[in-house]
Amino acid sequence: MVLSGQDPRRADKVTRYKPPKEKAAGEDPIPEYMNLLAMLFSICGLMMKMKWAAWAAVYCSFISYANSRGMDDAKQLFSSFMLAASAVIMSYLQNPGPMQMPW
Repeated sequence: MVLSGQDPRRADKVTRYKPPKEKAAGEDPIPEYMNLLAMLFSICGLMMKMKWAAWAAVYCSFISYANSRGMDDAKQLFSSFMLAASAVIMSYLQNPGPMQMPW
C-alpha cells in the first residue's frame, strides 16, 4: 500500500535500458562461404568441363548475393556471379549436349 506522502518508486532500483547485443552485420559467415563455393565450383566448371559444377556455382553466387548485407563487397559478388555465368556459358559452348549427372 502507498502511504499518502511517499513516492512508491525506488530510485536505487532504476537501471538504464541497454538493447540486447546482436551480431554485427559483418559476422554472418554464410555469404562469404557461398561466395567461396561459387568461385571453387566455377573453376571446376571451367577447367574440368563439369556442367553441374558450373550450375552449382551460379546457385551459390545467388545465395551469396541474397544473404549479403549492404553493398560493401559488391565487386566480389559481381565477379563471383560473372565467373559462374562464364563457367556455364563456356561449358555449354564446348559441349552443347544435355548435362550428364555424375552418378
